Amino acid sequence: MNLSRIEMDPDGEIDLPGTKKRSNSDATEYPRRRATIACQICRLRKTRCNGARPKCQLCTDLGAECVYREPGIKLDAGDRMILEHLTRIEALLHSSLSGQGSHVALSSSPSTSHSTNIGGDYPTARIPKGISMSETLSAVGLGSWVNPPPSISISTMPKVHTTPALHLLQWPLIRNLVSGPYDPQNLLQLEMAREPLRLVPNSGLDLVDGPAYVEAFFHHANVWYACVNPHTFNRHYKSAALQGLQDGPVSCLVLLVLALGKASRNGSIAIVPPDCEPPGLAYFAAAWALLPSVMIRNSATAAQCMVLASVYLFYLVRPLEAWTVLSNVSMKLQLLFGNPSRLPAQWKELSVRVYWNTLLYESDLLAELDLPHSGIVNFEEHVDLPGGFDEDDDDNDENHGGNQEGEDGSTVSFPKEVAGRDELWYFLAEIALRRLLNRVSHLIYQKDSAHTLSSLGPIVSELDFQLSQWYENLPRPVRFPLAPARLSNPVQTVLRLRYHACRTIIYRPYILAVFEQEQMGAEPGVRECCRRCLDATLRQLEHVTSHRDGHLPYLWQGALSMVSQTLLIMGATMSPTLSTLLSPPSSTDAIISSVIVEVERYAHLAPSLKLSAEIIRDAERRRQVCLRSAGIRI
Repeated sequence: MNLSRIEMDPDGEIDLPGTKKRSNSDATEYPRRRATIACQICRLRKTRCNGARPKCQLCTDLGAECVYREPGIKLDAGDRMILEHLTRIEALLHSSLSGQGSHVALSSSPSTSHSTNIGGDYPTARIPKGISMSETLSAVGLGSWVNPPPSISISTMPKVHTTPALHLLQWPLIRNLVSGPYDPQNLLQLEMAREPLRLVPNSGLDLVDGPAYVEAFFHHANVWYACVNPHTFNRHYKSAALQGLQDGPVSCLVLLVLALGKASRNGSIAIVPPDCEPPGLAYFAAAWALLPSVMIRNSATAAQCMVLASVYLFYLVRPLEAWTVLSNVSMKLQLLFGNPSRLPAQWKELSVRVYWNTLLYESDLLAELDLPHSGIVNFEEHVDLPGGFDEDDDDNDENHGGNQEGEDGSTVSFPKEVAGRDELWYFLAEIALRRLLNRVSHLIYQKDSAHTLSSLGPIVSELDFQLSQWYENLPRPVRFPLAPARLSNPVQTVLRLRYHACRTIIYRPYILAVFEQEQMGAEPGVRECCRRCLDATLRQLEHVTSHRDGHLPYLWQGALSMVSQTLLIMGATMSPTLSTLLSPPSSTDAIISSVIVEVERYAHLAPSLKLSAEIIRDAERRRQVCLRSAGIRI
């Protein structure tokens, strides 16, 4: 898979640059930097900004917050598109919260209101050209443009929420399918009691296949993280190899790239026999031995090494160890971003990419486990989106390891321009989707806040609209078809799975409403929202083995997502109303069986996955007994 930074030419066609970064004179891909005088609101409306500070004339008229982007950030067409889209959806939700005056979430009894004017009753079209943002907000029923209170942050995971997979075991119908009480804390307790990872460094590492592993890393692994500079890595590899990979951040970085490259080359760890050593473990063990000396450094390179270490721990399906490492990264980043003078210019782009990786994976962990928040999200509004790596980015004394060009270079095997591509489309798309997923948890799943179905309607409709806009604005190289056919592109596969998972949790409260009061399913609005939820759920489970395509960052998260979706389907088959919205019973049973087989394949990888496999296997056995008792199964 070879994505690259992709630009639009003046005629709207996509330009695929070569492996070498273009010179600054190439204005198509890397436009010359110029002072930015238009505020973000004027940019969104494509109107002339008078540049007045602290507020331009338009923002003064609208009563909107006027934000100027500082010059110097490098944005191409795709970056700008995603940034502007993020700004638009942020403003919509801020206005929604301001108009309602409080956080909103679904209570345990959504049926307290029978006003269910939801689904399909709110606009889902793009903002027409020439229509102002305030007019659009009024059109969708979310009030006027109002600055939100400083205390409201809707792109973070709430500290107490009901999003985790095991929380569904407390729902009616589903709780009848499990043999004993389960608490969402069970997964965390199992991971905390797990035997620690024991690594024995190998003193005689073989670098014969090093170039092949580096190539595999940039073709199949770095696309998920985009945090290793392809323009400078070759000389870092050579420098580390000349030192025998013995010491320092550069050696640690190279060893982690080799470990992840070998892992990505061998496919999902789920297909590795339990008695075999995971691919890349020897390189990771050597890097792990260097990490203590790297961890005490407060630099972007040290944070980069630790992010890659957490990535390999995710590959080994050790989520709690990955979180422990990421927490240390968070502290370093907060130190660096806390004062501009602490962040040298050559570390800027690397630090931005490390930041977003840390925020993304912390959010994924917080979605399933009750873990302390590191506080890194507090810097989200002050950190740019990723731009383009320069050939001299992250090139400093610490990262380069000294000038060793020509020292026995003929005896060192190192890759020769095997990378050369700076892939950002997936990374930017994932940032936007993760922020949306966090909003869903924040707006719908915060615990102990009340929200009825009637008041939930506008929120759900807007969140679904944002998800649709996210999909429609995906660049062509990563935009996936919505048709159920299996995809050959891993990036498109992962994004499609994430899309369906997001749509499921947006509409999941309506399933709970019917579980609690079956007659709620007779109302057309509720029924339609349940149909959308179940349709997205089935789409996510159609090709269960495709979850391995994102095996480096998402195998653990994907497995828990499959478990929650399967429990939802199981409960729906027990509901007279919801069962009519599913596929024929034979097809539904086949999907459930395939998920059980797939999750059991992962069971040996982590105690949390072993428990999850036991839960859905037991639930399916009890479901079949219940259906036979009711005369629904022969």
